[in-house]
Order: sequence, then structure tokens, then C-alpha cells
Amino acid sequence: MKLKKYISLTRAGIMDSLQFRLATFVMVIGNLLYLIVVYFLWKAIYASSGTDIVNGMTFTDTLIYLVLATALFNFMEMYTVWEIGRAIQSGKIVLDLLKPMEYRKYLFWSYSGSFITQFFFTFLPTFIVVSAVTHGAIHLGMNLLWFVISVVIAVSINYSIDFIVGTICLYTESIWGINIMKQVVVLLLSGATVPIAFFPEPLKTIVSRLPFQSIYNAPLTILLESSPDTKDVLCTIGIQLMWCIIMMIVSKLFWKISLRQITVNGG
Repeated sequence: MKLKKYISLTRAGIMDSLQFRLATFVMVIGNLLYLIVVYFLWKAIYASSGTDIVNGMTFTDTLIYLVLATALFNFMEMYTVWEIGRAIQSGKIVLDLLKPMEYRKYLFWSYSGSFITQFFFTFLPTFIVVSAVTHGAIHLGMNLLWFVISVVIAVSINYSIDFIVGTICLYTESIWGINIMKQVVVLLLSGATVPIAFFPEPLKTIVSRLPFQSIYNAPLTILLESSPDTKDVLCTIGIQLMWCIIMMIVSKLFWKISLRQITVNGG
């Protein structure tokens, strides 16, 4: 019965996301322009370094990493913070809480349909183009299976972080500044903006102990490894699972405590 509810929400999410095809097109164009800037920026960085390998990564490795990181961002972004913020400001949150499903689950499955559409419209085409252009630089083997598992876990971690940040809106009743700060922090510390391999050693050590690197760096590292060591992969996925459980528990507890702060029209 619960599965039917989840499938219904996913189907509705797919239909909803397909209503905004122009927005998807504009997003693709914007990402293309961003990737052009990234290409020439890192091309200049490698040209000025005087070597083909910087911090263990070639220019091709770095470009593939950043292109796929951008595709993953578009695939995993759920705009949870905006949705929670708008629901709080409009008072719709009260109606959502009355639904016969936990709000955290309801919100996730409502956006799950966008995962499917974004996978086919953004990530899959990007992956195919990158694989073709780089002439097999991405090894297609067991790393793909590990990558899929890692991405599924990363989606859960990313959602929990978004839900925690969205919950803060119960206290501030403001979303714009909080969400912008969250995106900057997550994109930087997850390696989506600059690969973690380029971080200075002290910062790299600190970042490796935070949940953010499990969102983008972990799955991309697994994907780009031509012959991944099973022990290292299991260790990476194990760390992801640990953060997945921790962030899920924290987000649920924080939401439960913060519900006392709900005020609608001064009530």
C-alpha cells in the first residue's frame, strides 16, 4: 500500500517536471556556458603549471570530474529548501502536516519524479557525450555499479542536508540567504566546484571527515577509477552509509524539535 503511494507521488512528480520543458532547456544552456568557462579556466591552470599531471589528476581527469559533478548537481538538486520555506511562509505547511504520510517522506517522494526526468534529460546525455569525446577515458566496468550505489546514497545525504537547512526556515522564516549559503558550502566542500585533490593538505583532511565529500567526490572518485580496489570502494561506500544514517537521524530529530516553532498568520 505504501509502495503505491510512493509510486503515485513519483508519477505526479514526473508529470509536473515535464510541464516545465523550457526551464529545463534554459538550465541546459546555462550549464553549457558554465562548462565552457570551466574548460578554459582549467586549461589555463594546467598550461601555467608546466606539467600534465597536477595533484594526481590530468587535465582530462579534472574536466571529466567537473563536468559530471555539474551533471550530478542538476540530477540531485531537489529545491527542498525553497519548498519548505514557501510552505512555511504561506501557511501551506499546516496542510502538508495533516497528510497521511510523514512530511519528510512526502516531500522526498514528491520530488522523486524529477530524479527520473533529470537523469534522462541531463545526466545520461552528459555522461554519453563525455564518454564519447574522451574516447573511453571513463572505464565501463564494475565501477559503474559501485557508482550507481554511491549516487543513491549521495542523494539521501544531500536530501537530509537540504531538509535540515529547510527546517531552519521555521526559525528565520527566510529562505534566500540560507539556501545560497548552503549551496556555496556544499558545492565547495563536496568537491563539485574544485576537486578535493586540489585542496591543501590540512583542508583536505578536514573535508574528508565531513559529510559533504560523500555527495559528489565519493561517487565521482569511484567512477573515474579505472580499476577500483574493492576494499577501497567498500570503505568509501561504508563512510557514505554512515553519514547517510547520521544525517537522516539528525534531520528527523531537528524537524521534530523545530515543529514547535510553527506560526501561521501570527498563530
